[in-house]
Amino acid sequence: TSQEHSGRCWMFASLNTLRYELMHKWNLDDFEFSESYLFFYDKLEKSNFYLENVLKTLDKTTDSRIFEAVNEGPADDGGWWQMFVALVKKYGLVPKEAYPESSNSRDSSAFEQYLNTKLREFAAELRDAHQAGKSVEELRSLKTGQMSVVYRICAIAMGEPPASFDLLLRVKDEGKDDAKASESGTKSGIDSRRQIVEHGITPQEFYAKYVGEDLDDFVSLTNSPLASTPYYRRYQLAFVGNVAEAAPMDFINVPLDVFKKAAVDQISAGHPIWFACDCTQFSLRAAGYFDCDSVRVDQLFGTDFDFDKAHGLEYGDSPSNHAMTLTGVNLDEQGKPNRWKVENSWGKDNGEDGYYVASDKWFDRYVTEIIIRKEYLDDATRALLETEPVELDPWQPLTKRCR
Repeated sequence: TSQEHSGRCWMFASLNTLRYELMHKWNLDDFEFSESYLFFYDKLEKSNFYLENVLKTLDKTTDSRIFEAVNEGPADDGGWWQMFVALVKKYGLVPKEAYPESSNSRDSSAFEQYLNTKLREFAAELRDAHQAGKSVEELRSLKTGQMSVVYRICAIAMGEPPASFDLLLRVKDEGKDDAKASESGTKSGIDSRRQIVEHGITPQEFYAKYVGEDLDDFVSLTNSPLASTPYYRRYQLAFVGNVAEAAPMDFINVPLDVFKKAAVDQISAGHPIWFACDCTQFSLRAAGYFDCDSVRVDQLFGTDFDFDKAHGLEYGDSPSNHAMTLTGVNLDEQGKPNRWKVENSWGKDNGEDGYYVASDKWFDRYVTEIIIRKEYLDDATRALLETEPVELDPWQPLTKRCR
């Protein structure tokens, strides 16, 4: 798949993870979800989330660090797995045919720019009204009118998403007529594969019936070796998210050996993994390699590049900026991983038909977050799900939004 000129990697990686499960469940040759369907609602929900945060920070000055964090890219494209989960729970999913790509989903920069400008204008209106003594009820009434403008902007830019759609899937078991035709070397012109047909199914019904994954069973593990975020604790980011009524985004920070074992166990059981990383470091985009020896800048410049993972995060040199899907792992004779197979969202012309290879050394250094099913967590990590989370400020370098 290809996100083209948009910051939707987190969404593509999430849908590629579920796409694999759906294709195996229903025996399909291929399938693609509509990424633009969730993109529409992500813009809508981020706008509402931003305006809600504006209402929460009315007494903060515009140059306060909290408001600057709230005001940075109100409806920017990037995101995390947890934001994907919030959208799917509220809106369901649809196949690509039900809501295809548009110019503004393929290249989102102008759409994002003008929507952000309008949202900041709305924020100023709310803050000015608050300073003029307007009540909370009056501010919320003003916000309701603002959101109707946001919806109109999104609908004009992308078209309104479907409330229901017709579904046609063809399973990959070969039809009897075509099997006979292939033996004789002729084609009947009839696709006799078994069909799955639904008329007027809703996005929520489609998700429940054909995908059916319980997204509450997925947990975000981070490997951030920072003194400020000790291991074996659960963390939440304040003022970060997209769906206002969704639970705060949380992460469990674990040591690298626990982090990698969960990844190996899940892939070995046949389930792909959403992950976040710094994709700019030691990467060969066209060739399809992520490897610390791919670019020998140490030899070129005559100096070692020894920034470790903790310092890279602390100093903002290698925060997560891209999400992809782990679909395979190669294990050595001792059962240890030495390279990983990665499905990217940069189209088939990059890598090997869209797939990349990451060395294990690169994984250790630049992968910061993975999404793991609860069943592949060890007991100590699973127990942390019941602990009280530590709230972090939105700028603290645990994990960053992926684009």
